[in-house]
Amino acid sequence: MTKRDYYEILGLSRNASESELKKSYRQLALKYHPDKNDGDPEAEEKFKEAAEAYEVLKDPNKRQTYDQFGHEGLKKSGFSGHQGFEDIFSSFGDIFGDFFGGGGRSSTGADLRLDLSVSFVEAAFGTHKEMDISKHDACKPCQGSGAKSGYPPKPCSTCRGTGHVVRSQGFFSVNSPCPSCHGAGQIITHPCGECRGDGRVLKKKKVSINIPAGVDDGSRLRLRGEGESGPGGMPPGDLYVFIHMEAHEYFHREGYDIHCRLPLTFSQAALGADIEVPLLDEDKTQVIAVKAGVQSGDNLKIGGGGIPQLRGHGRGDLIVHLSVVTPKHLNKQQKALLKELAELDGTPVKDTLKGFFQKLMP
Repeated sequence: MTKRDYYEILGLSRNASESELKKSYRQLALKYHPDKNDGDPEAEEKFKEAAEAYEVLKDPNKRQTYDQFGHEGLKKSGFSGHQGFEDIFSSFGDIFGDFFGGGGRSSTGADLRLDLSVSFVEAAFGTHKEMDISKHDACKPCQGSGAKSGYPPKPCSTCRGTGHVVRSQGFFSVNSPCPSCHGAGQIITHPCGECRGDGRVLKKKKVSINIPAGVDDGSRLRLRGEGESGPGGMPPGDLYVFIHMEAHEYFHREGYDIHCRLPLTFSQAALGADIEVPLLDEDKTQVIAVKAGVQSGDNLKIGGGGIPQLRGHGRGDLIVHLSVVTPKHLNKQQKALLKELAELDGTPVKDTLKGFFQKLMP
């Protein structure tokens, strides 16, 4: 009998993602599960067929072999498919655990989260932080096994060391943690006196965090292996560092560009001026030429004055937004000069409202 194409079985294209593979297999597994289709040989065959297709396509190496050489290539590489339902349930406990809230033994320790505040400048140019965290680390006396020296753990006889059991529940078989070893896969007869059989003890540890230049508010860094140690000597999880960028008194950020507001007096805006502007780089400034006649809302750009690119070369720009400030308090001489200017402009300050609108008429 000729085998059907695995992509056809799962109803997917050949460039389907891992999440699409898993979703399709879940749907087919529920539809054709043997406990839901008791005595239906066609449903059983489709259940096995879907399981085999998923096993091959979820594995990058097997999938590559299948894409290049088809079923014959898999056969030559030694793949023969599942031998029965127990074999399927054992291989895909994660799938059925997702359905019904079950689950087997975790392969790593728990991941941890650390929220870290950095200044605007530190986020822009990068920095190094040393932080103290509390986490469960491997117990040294028992080397994380949880067992007293000379009394190694024994494989659990209930689950045969897998950490999970398959049980019938209504129409379905549910993969759940083993009740005898609580998912550990082993039994400790003589617990370690330091960790009391857990294999881990709570410790404070100093972690070194290198924050790259260009991170933004909400950026997340992953420190592999800096999470909590796993049970029974399993590898540790990861530490996720969430960056919180503090506001700057002068600049604000939009992507890799930074923006600032530069107030100008009426005289500077009208006549033009050379004005010294602070840069993001520590203690550096740059003189910019403001042309005569600029208006509020105009802006000037300083190329390369922004944030360094996180993945790449170069920097964003510094955008200087010009704002003409009207003085609130004038002395007599200033008032006289402005009145004289108004007269020269032909717009006396005592012009009536009617006269104002007449000037706007064509």
